[in-house]
Amino acid sequence: QVRLAEIGGGLVQTGGSLRLSCAASGRTFSSLAMGWFRRAPGLERELVAAISASGTNTYYADSMKGRFTISRDNNQNAVFLQMNSLTPEDMAVYYCAARMTPVWSRPYLSENDYTNWGQGTQVTVSS
Repeated sequence: QVRLAEIGGGLVQTGGSLRLSCAASGRTFSSLAMGWFRRAPGLERELVAAISASGTNTYYADSMKGRFTISRDNNQNAVFLQMNSLTPEDMAVYYCAARMTPVWSRPYLSENDYTNWGQGTQVTVSS
């Protein structure tokens, strides 16, 4: 069983930056494809970014390209989301998610693609 825990959310001003971290338990982290999702009030959960088990492949939602960077450290069992140029539209609860996928055959874009979830961390952006 993989357990995920996000940290790093908080309050930031428009234009500011935050770095989210997701720590994973278990010995299989290097076989897990990982994703970051977010859910804003009144909206459905949406994909922010995804990364393959090796870290070689990444995917970003269009509105995040150029502002957000997903990365991982398989030695630390952690995945990160660096968020820059934040706007109030980025305000949401951010979740990390995992699926057992040693080989990245395609980007995993749907929340239904993932089997394990963290509890989420709130990101608030003030205008």
